[in-house]
Amino acid sequence: MSYPFAYKLFPAVLSVFSLTVAVSCTHSHSDAHDENVAEEGHDHEDEIVMSPADAMRFGVMAEAAVKTPFCEIVKVSGEVLPAATDRSVVSAPTSGIVRLVSGIEQGKAVGNGELIASISAGNMTGGDANKMAKASLDAAKRELDRLTPLLKDGLITKKEYNDALRSYEEAKSAYSPAAATGRASSPIFGVVSELLVSDGSFVEAGQPIATVARSQRLTLKALLPSRHIDMLPRIASANFIPSHSSGKAIRLADRGGKVLSSSMSTADNTPGYLPVYFSFDNHGDVVPGTPADVYLVGTQRSDALTVPAGAISEQQGEKFVYVKVEDHAYAKHPVKVGRNDGRRVEILDGISEGDSVVATGTTFVRLAETSTVVPEGHSHNH
Repeated sequence: MSYPFAYKLFPAVLSVFSLTVAVSCTHSHSDAHDENVAEEGHDHEDEIVMSPADAMRFGVMAEAAVKTPFCEIVKVSGEVLPAATDRSVVSAPTSGIVRLVSGIEQGKAVGNGELIASISAGNMTGGDANKMAKASLDAAKRELDRLTPLLKDGLITKKEYNDALRSYEEAKSAYSPAAATGRASSPIFGVVSELLVSDGSFVEAGQPIATVARSQRLTLKALLPSRHIDMLPRIASANFIPSHSSGKAIRLADRGGKVLSSSMSTADNTPGYLPVYFSFDNHGDVVPGTPADVYLVGTQRSDALTVPAGAISEQQGEKFVYVKVEDHAYAKHPVKVGRNDGRRVEILDGISEGDSVVATGTTFVRLAETSTVVPEGHSHNH
């Protein structure tokens, strides 16, 4: 395969590189017939030749394929949610127009009893129902107070008094002191995780305005693409980076994290994805409702044969690595890959433990393989 883009981007490098490859390729194909005879039986056709000096110059470095403890990792999107048991709803005490308190927004820390919004029906058609209820209550109270001494003097019947008492109790139940203030306050210490209405909108009495979450324990929701469904039973933990953070990953293993649910039965209404839920302790640095990049961690294997992720190359859908077979020669090996943790890749077939695999500078080895500058008598056929 040729790489016209590489030749355009690095003409100077490629010129030097092609020349040095050409020189290196002649190391065992000189005019000396005796040397060829001495190396009779040694096959160079599948080797990619590069001198140690060139390898050093272009940063080509190899390391041994080793068996190490290994965890599969898949990067997905997710969101931090408040724990269901640590949420409280702030409801409208009366019907009317909502006015959110200045500064109240998602992620805002609030105290117990702190005002979230006020609701007023003063300018609405029909007036303020709670004010009307208060007026009715006051009138019923005055009537009951008037009849009480008359009953003692025998000037009214018991039925008249009971009717007045019933009217007072009905008026009392219709009036809400909390509604009279129009104050919607947080019932707990926590963080505003959701605002369910907009400033200036109309709400009915009892309608939720916001949710406040305690920040001690949170839930992480990760959306696993259906193409990775085979990983579902192997998910053991997760790391995540909140969108508001500086890029530092938070390990659930360090936060008392545990898997809450990871099965197909938890599928929600997001087509093509399966939700996986975790719970973890919050140290005050994560806000409920925050989007996050989530790295799902699979169960650990203790003897996986792995190579650096940078060692894997691909051509026409086939993955392969370059194995260093001599100081000056490399061989291309097709491989079957397994799990990937973002840093290392599991190798299922194609190489053996201890093989010296090119870990960095694979691009230059590929360029050496595809170089058109080949000295006479040396073959690069594959």
